[in-house]
Amino acid sequence: DNRPLKFEEFLEKTGQIVFVSATPGPFELEASDRVVEQIIRPTGLLDPKGTVKPTEGQIDDLMEAIRERAARGERVLVTVLTKKMAEDLTDYLLAHGIRARYMHHELDAFERQALIRDLRLGHFDVLVGINLLREGLDLPEVSLVAILEADKTGFLRSERALIQTIGRAARNVHGEVYLYADQVSEAMQKAIEETNRRRAIQEAYNREHGITPRTVEKSVRPLVKPEDYAEEVLAAEVPEDPEAIKAEIAALSLEMWEASEALDFERAAELRDRIRALEARLKGIRVAEPVAGGRKRRRKKR
Repeated sequence: DNRPLKFEEFLEKTGQIVFVSATPGPFELEASDRVVEQIIRPTGLLDPKGTVKPTEGQIDDLMEAIRERAARGERVLVTVLTKKMAEDLTDYLLAHGIRARYMHHELDAFERQALIRDLRLGHFDVLVGINLLREGLDLPEVSLVAILEADKTGFLRSERALIQTIGRAARNVHGEVYLYADQVSEAMQKAIEETNRRRAIQEAYNREHGITPRTVEKSVRPLVKPEDYAEEVLAAEVPEDPEAIKAEIAALSLEMWEASEALDFERAAELRDRIRALEARLKGIRVAEPVAGGRKRRRKKR
């Protein structure tokens, strides 16, 4: 019998099990004889403070918060519920002079990795996403997480999902979370209460041991590129005047989103890399740019 085991069969064949999770679910809690919490951080960092804000005027409020953090060299994550919302919000932010990108499920692993690295390096200030922002992002530069439609019901706005999303701002000493909602849902209330409970435990520990919280220090790792991803130094003429470069970035950004809407993601990725090179040029940094057509076209799934 070489078939995969059903979950119940797997449990019958196991002895002791240790479940490890920042947000254990009902099964883990029910199946565990003992729960041990590891809340104290050596850095002294507190869980971010959550603030519930009204939906009326939320975008203007969000843009003001983004500009404040961009001026301090910090980054912002914004989580929405649909890809269309992510696209529309990103377009709106770009139109108002805010350097923003969005992450969606159609990006491959390398493109997601490049997008996150660009955020950390400061090539843009805001990353808009959906479920992709919920788990696995360790970004010390992010000091604000904004959750739009936080009071909606469903998987993406459940208590566990909200706690995980809130945790994306827990690496920065100035970490905050804005929850935009017309009312406080049960999931929001529980997530805020759990976050405040963890904050209180860490605050007490810090006072007892004289610890001053400090932002996590983490280097930006080089990208692990696919074998068929070729690069060369940008050979095309690029204007040196900063205003001309900004105008070129704006034009390329518009072209990039048009290509994305037309589902020409390879073209959009090439334009994104050109924008990244120009943004680096504004900072006095010369970077290598991927060769046009340097990556193989992925086969369409049948």
